[in-house]
Amino acid sequence: MAGDVVLETKDLVAGYIPGVNILNGCNLHVNRGELVGIIGPNGAGKSTLLKAVFGLVGIRSGSVTLAGEDITGLKADKLVGKGVGFVPQTNNVFPTLTIEENLQMGLYQKPKAYKERIEFVSSLFPELSKRLKARAGSLSGGERQMVAMSRALMMDPSVLLLDEPSAGLSPVRQDETFINVAEINRAGVSVLIVEQNARRALQICDRGYVLDQGRDAYSGAGRELMNDPKVIELYLGTLATDQEAARRV
Repeated sequence: MAGDVVLETKDLVAGYIPGVNILNGCNLHVNRGELVGIIGPNGAGKSTLLKAVFGLVGIRSGSVTLAGEDITGLKADKLVGKGVGFVPQTNNVFPTLTIEENLQMGLYQKPKAYKERIEFVSSLFPELSKRLKARAGSLSGGERQMVAMSRALMMDPSVLLLDEPSAGLSPVRQDETFINVAEINRAGVSVLIVEQNARRALQICDRGYVLDQGRDAYSGAGRELMNDPKVIELYLGTLATDQEAARRV
């Protein structure tokens, strides 16, 4: 799915503690309309990459651009206003607020657009629109994930960053989450997703990146990476087991 680049990182170096880098020159890009996945071993810097893009981790060198504009090191509230949405892995809803109040919080910079945006979100998640008065804290993990993604979509982002959206969910809820991510992308939102569930992520992605030690070690079409023997051997041991089991069925 070729197109103009909506998000790009170049030679990104970043970390939490002075003198200790988690990202060591990471390069990637997301074309407009694409769904791009980031996979790799634990500690590779996947979540750190998203947080660095979203201004939550200090960038030491390199750059982040949004549709050609340098957004390196901008704070989260500025990035939201420019069209970057972010859904963290944990603590991603306000549990004491209703679903509707959570969605309103997502639109605090543009409250007048509420009617238009709630219609868009409701078209993606009709079950949530029927329960707007329910407290987010009463929802299941999968339902909370829907609320979190919906809230990020309220600002009509040009790119949505998703950090491990299937983490901690049952297999059924994981499948629902991946279906929802694909639907969001089909609705016109470019998506960059970090996932431990490499097999499912690569199935829905246009392209993928394998991160290792803070660098982009491999990249390619999602299904090409999923079937690449070298990628499987080095990074996706569980994936190889899954595929072998599938062949036996």
